[in-house]
Amino acid sequence: MSFMHGINVAEVRNTQRSIAIVATAVIGLVATAPAANAADFPLDTPVKVTNLADAITKAGAGGTLRTALTAIKGQVDAPVIVVRVAPGADAAATTAAIIGQDEAGVKSGMQALLTASAQLGLQPRIIGAPGLEDELVTEALVAVGERLRARVYAAAIGDDRGEAIAYRGLFPDARALTLLWPGVTAPYGEAGASVPVPVAAVAMGARAAIDQAQGWHKTLSNVPLADIDGLTAGVTFDIQDAECDANVLNASELVTVVRIAGDLRFWGNRTCADKGSDFAFESACRTAHILADSVALGLVWGIDKPLVPSLARDIVEEINELFRAEKRAGRILGAVATFDPGKNPVDQLKAGKLAISYRYTFVPPLEALGLEQEISDEFFADFASLVAGS
Repeated sequence: MSFMHGINVAEVRNTQRSIAIVATAVIGLVATAPAANAADFPLDTPVKVTNLADAITKAGAGGTLRTALTAIKGQVDAPVIVVRVAPGADAAATTAAIIGQDEAGVKSGMQALLTASAQLGLQPRIIGAPGLEDELVTEALVAVGERLRARVYAAAIGDDRGEAIAYRGLFPDARALTLLWPGVTAPYGEAGASVPVPVAAVAMGARAAIDQAQGWHKTLSNVPLADIDGLTAGVTFDIQDAECDANVLNASELVTVVRIAGDLRFWGNRTCADKGSDFAFESACRTAHILADSVALGLVWGIDKPLVPSLARDIVEEINELFRAEKRAGRILGAVATFDPGKNPVDQLKAGKLAISYRYTFVPPLEALGLEQEISDEFFADFASLVAGS
């Protein structure tokens, strides 16, 4: 050991802590598959699927799992959390099995999605039960979606436009929900025959694909869909016609499917939020959910630390650093976190409670573009000189 009378400073590397945005392109799928291998897809248990082609084979014939996974695979390669449920003796029993229960902490049906984060390390952010929707199932999906802070996609039940709009009225304030009408077809049948596929499964795959390619702040609307080749009902569309079917459906907060430049696309940005809500746009709802989870999970390190002023400063700065990064990326228009002394009285601080406030502005979609077209004589002004070639 060398002798030293003084101070020795050793330089060490320190990795700066920062808040990261949570994974968003994670699908939660509730499905039936009576012929599936129970070892691969145990009932009422979340299973992580990363190889969609393999999972499609193991799903077996019958039920909705194989068809839903095929439709998702047609749009994206993303992790899918599958919960398989057993069909009941009748429609009511099947609906009850899909919705599931929570008995003394043991969850079945779609309630099992709530355990995916703890069991699999992934939280579903895009959920649905394609091909199994009815009013009760969709209501239950909305409740689970709010708890998971996930986007819910479901088919609007109806044989025509009017019935679909009436069905939308059953969900007067469901900001986590996107309702879709009509259904779609894809060449997934024998010898490539076109067959109906659950529109919600296509939407769930498309949502994950958009998250991967463009970002969670981009709505589902106006992005070309892979594989899909038709609709199960006629929907008229003219981008300049307010009376066309697509615009009437959008005005009722229903997302539809249209063909533009040869490609089929989802068309519509609206959620089933209450009229006039701040969460009318899908991007508003997703921003609220994703920022809330990212900030909360990113600050776990601070819980149970000594509550000193520097801790409050560090928390505020970390949140603001996340906001600056998200603004630079164009995923929010702006945001700021602050420590408000008025919200942190001595008795609350003494009780180990710290309140940090933040506000943000989400990125809305360009839903309506106004163009002014005018006939003008101004370009005749130099007509004679142009004829003369001068």
